[in-house]
Amino acid sequence: MREPIQWTLNQIPAASTSCLSVMALDQVEKARAFHRSFPQYTVTPLTQLDKLAKRLGLGGVWLKDESYRFGLNAFKVLGGSFAMARYIAGELGRDVSEMTYDYLTSQDFQSAFGQATFFTATDGNHGRGVAWAAKRLGQKAVVHMPKGSAQSRFDNIAREGAQVTIETVNYDDCVRLAAAEAARTEHGVVIQDTAWEGYEKIPSWIMQGYGTMASEAAEQLPESGRPTHVFIQAGVGSLAGAVVGYFVNRFPDAPPKFVVLEARAADCLYQGAVAGDGAPRTVGGDLKTIMAGLACGEPCTIAWDILRTHASAFLSCPDWVSARGMRMLAAPLPGDPAVVSGESGAVGIGALSVLREDPVYSELYKALELDENSRVLLFSTEGDTDPDQYRRIVWDGAYAE
Repeated sequence: MREPIQWTLNQIPAASTSCLSVMALDQVEKARAFHRSFPQYTVTPLTQLDKLAKRLGLGGVWLKDESYRFGLNAFKVLGGSFAMARYIAGELGRDVSEMTYDYLTSQDFQSAFGQATFFTATDGNHGRGVAWAAKRLGQKAVVHMPKGSAQSRFDNIAREGAQVTIETVNYDDCVRLAAAEAARTEHGVVIQDTAWEGYEKIPSWIMQGYGTMASEAAEQLPESGRPTHVFIQAGVGSLAGAVVGYFVNRFPDAPPKFVVLEARAADCLYQGAVAGDGAPRTVGGDLKTIMAGLACGEPCTIAWDILRTHASAFLSCPDWVSARGMRMLAAPLPGDPAVVSGESGAVGIGALSVLREDPVYSELYKALELDENSRVLLFSTEGDTDPDQYRRIVWDGAYAE
């Protein structure tokens, strides 16, 4: 018998959300303008899954496909690159609007700024994005990966010229390692999307960078651009906080319902929601899951501030949920396009289908008011970033239970 999805509706007492301003629309537009300045920038596809929507009894299902982002097969570069630009702008005493790709790759910039070393911890996608941006801007990158990281993801980062290691500790300990090394390094900077006391600016800039993806999706949706429901996955929660914050600010009078999805092994946000007192919770241990991008046991405090107020439900998902979503997208219903979605990208589709088709979750499905009028938006945040694992799951049926 397969392990069930655990879920809870958000019953945390309402509180003012001081961090919602991080995702103010004007700040997101600054990030998007920065990304537009890159010659590699294109708007990633929003895939309409009409046949799946009909099967699930929904008004519409749309999936943002981030496997096309900057040729890096994942969305993460949006956050790291914009945070680097904001940091550089601050060091130069200039506005980030002046930090275009052309300027940041110019000799004038090199003469004015010199070189910094950007440290980060990652399962792969974030580190690859930081390394990619650092290489193009003439900067250095040092990337620490947690134990169990895929060799293919290591190789992708190394190809961008970063100094990269796979450590013997989990993700959260890699974050502490990166922070300690940056503190000892001249012009060392930590680029991380988790926040802690005294380290809030850079995570907030990373979240604003993620806002480019949400902003594109809102413009691509038909009619008003307002989904009724958003399913969004979470590791430390910065992506989820960014997406939720953006849509709450865009539709303040009628925001969508937000469903936050985590890997069972690293469900720190779910644990905080179950506790119900508004305080964040942490999860320790190896954090072993196929959803490597979600294997984070300590929540971002900025994101938690947003999610504890505005999320409708929190789901803790076993690995089979994501594997199901990967296979559904790879072999869609006739008439729907196929999408290559990786382990951290497909959990939303997997969960949505299970909530509809398994009567065990009928109470949650009804509570979320999912019906024939629902317009559901999801984000496939990565493609096959671990090709061998992808084939084991999609071709060989791994993690079916």
